[in-house]
Amino acid sequence: MNDPRPEPRVDRTRLKHTPPDTPKGPSSVAVLLAEFFGTFLLVLGGVGAALFAADFGTGTSGTSLGIGFVGVSLAFGLAVMAAAYAFGPISGGHFNPAVTLGLAAAGRFPWRDSLGYIVAQMLGGAVATSMIALIGSSRDGWVQAAQDGGFASNGWGELSPGGFGILGAIVVELLFTALFLLVILGVTHPTRGNPAFAGLAIGLTLTLIHLVTIPVDNTSVNPARSLAAAIYGGTDSLGQLWVFLVFPIVGAMVAGFAYRGMFDGTKK
Repeated sequence: MNDPRPEPRVDRTRLKHTPPDTPKGPSSVAVLLAEFFGTFLLVLGGVGAALFAADFGTGTSGTSLGIGFVGVSLAFGLAVMAAAYAFGPISGGHFNPAVTLGLAAAGRFPWRDSLGYIVAQMLGGAVATSMIALIGSSRDGWVQAAQDGGFASNGWGELSPGGFGILGAIVVELLFTALFLLVILGVTHPTRGNPAFAGLAIGLTLTLIHLVTIPVDNTSVNPARSLAAAIYGGTDSLGQLWVFLVFPIVGAMVAGFAYRGMFDGTKK
């Protein structure tokens, strides 16, 4: 038998135009704070290790208590790895103006958001070295001695740990920042990457870069790190800073455009 009751009326227009519930992403403030704190951690860990622990002197047995180049390299790698896992899910985990612009060149990040990221990164690095100076001020003469030694700034010539010239610094910053960006693009690729191990791969790559290049120019590959140290490094460090602002960015952007052309092209 047919049911004589009328069918209930359904407002199909309302159903059509009511958007489904979707999870909301982090706010713009949260994203910028993540970049600030991630860069803060990177600079505090890496530059702090270079200034406090790299050359700590010798013990009673005559053995060195400092961590040396290897320890500083590991400190930078561990710091960026920790920052990537802690803050990467919020902001993408750049912590480096060169990485931000390189990702934009590769089509992985909006150009319009780059300035905010870079400002947050620069501030995070500057606050980190300020905290290092504050800690150091608790020991008489430490800050002055650290400034006389360049405050772990990047440099060439007399400011290079190994006495390498400006050409070596330029090539190092171009080449190794480009390679760093290529690794980042590969391990974070939306279809071919492995997000679970991305932070580990990025951290180990940064460690390797420092192991190779600390003797050349004290390793930048990150303008935020370079600016943060040069603020306290004195006039000579500030005078050479331009190399470590310009060439990491150029290297990263070249790598970004190249990766997009070589590996992200559509199959015909």
